[in-house]
Amino acid sequence: MTKPDLSIIIVSWNVRALLANCLRSVLAQTGLTLQIIVVDSASSDGSPEIVAEKFPQVELVACQQNVGFPRGNNLGLERANGRTILLLNPDTIVHEDALAKMVTYLEQNPQVGVVGPQLLNEDGTVQSSRRRFPTLRTAFFESTWLQPYAPQSVLDDYYVRDVGDAETAVVDWVMGACLLTRQEVVQQVGGLDEAYFMYSEELDYCRRIHEAGWQVVYYPQVQVTHLSGKSSEQAVTHRHINFNRAKLRYFRKYHGRFAATILRLFLLASYGWQLSLEAIKGAVGHKRQLRWQRVKAYWMVLRSGLRPAGY
Repeated sequence: MTKPDLSIIIVSWNVRALLANCLRSVLAQTGLTLQIIVVDSASSDGSPEIVAEKFPQVELVACQQNVGFPRGNNLGLERANGRTILLLNPDTIVHEDALAKMVTYLEQNPQVGVVGPQLLNEDGTVQSSRRRFPTLRTAFFESTWLQPYAPQSVLDDYYVRDVGDAETAVVDWVMGACLLTRQEVVQQVGGLDEAYFMYSEELDYCRRIHEAGWQVVYYPQVQVTHLSGKSSEQAVTHRHINFNRAKLRYFRKYHGRFAATILRLFLLASYGWQLSLEAIKGAVGHKRQLRWQRVKAYWMVLRSGLRPAGY
């Protein structure tokens, strides 16, 4: 049996309308034979039903619980038999001929193990999607309350701002909303690290691929619209917890126990400080309902302890 040119894995959770739009954009692609796999993480909004009814050509894996993004992709990887493999978020719209162009680039550059397109926001502006590996210094600023006070050089380096948005470039990692790799790479490095559950899994995966000797390339000649965060925004408190646990797992895994412990203590202190500020603002009556919602969320983060999974 002839292998498909491309296997596409989409892990979905309660984003039925977005998933349907994503699948329509994928099915409109030409020039490739496709295997499309949707892994549904126990959605309650009718997502599995609409896939089965409206998209019979799609292979549906309906999970009985929310398995998380890495595990969901690994379930897809077990079934993927294409020469190339695309990890694709359900909140994306693939532009015309994007997939064929990405596959062609990968095939013409045998040293490249991962290709990431230029991601666009809903309004057509460029969404930052290329990165360098974070240092411990980066971790204290990026996505914390200190980010507005970070030295510009720290964030410029992390976000690869020395490379133009329209410039193809070898980078350390690309965002997992749309990530193309080779079957050969998957066979070599395995699947995603399931201990992450959500966030940082593509950072970890690109690092493992990079350490195996492959290049990771940002390829802006291809564009994909990404409606960022539509699944995770359904559970804001868990987003805080999962994001920071993932961050800590990465630093424990690649920078050691001491670095992860220092970072964890900093993050817990940061949430304690933010909780105190929100409580004071709520007590004096400034946007009281919002303040108490944040207090509750930050308290749950503190109660979690932010201990990275797997350690």
